[in-house]
Amino acid sequence: MKIGITRLSHATRDVPLPSYATEGSAGMDVRAAVEAELTVRPGETVLVTTGFAMAIPAGYEAQIRPRSGLAIKHQIGILNAPGTIDADYRGEVRIILTNFGTTDFVVRRGDRIAQMVIAPFIKAEWEERESLDSTDRGAGGFGHTGR
Repeated sequence: MKIGITRLSHATRDVPLPSYATEGSAGMDVRAAVEAELTVRPGETVLVTTGFAMAIPAGYEAQIRPRSGLAIKHQIGILNAPGTIDADYRGEVRIILTNFGTTDFVVRRGDRIAQMVIAPFIKAEWEERESLDSTDRGAGGFGHTGR
């Protein structure tokens, strides 16, 4: 699948566009296009620029997900994971990073800060009913199986 992408400035030519790290990767690495180092303090959430915009085809979304290496090594995550970029959005892709750790984390230009998965979705239509089919589980939730 080919997807249109554009750099928002000639000044971001040095920052690689999203790309797959390996043949089997489901997610593309997304890199920071910050002009200067950005320190994310413990408990802080920041919006990180990427320097690109894209045209996701109708019927698809781009899911923005945390990178496992940043999570385990630095406790850096994405607050609204997975974030969704809709097919009709044409603005800059920006990443909501949160420092869940206890030490400062520094984002540098070109750092891999997230991963992006392109995925199809289904648009649902509600069909209001007086009652729903019953199941063995019923309304049990939030640990109802004891696990």
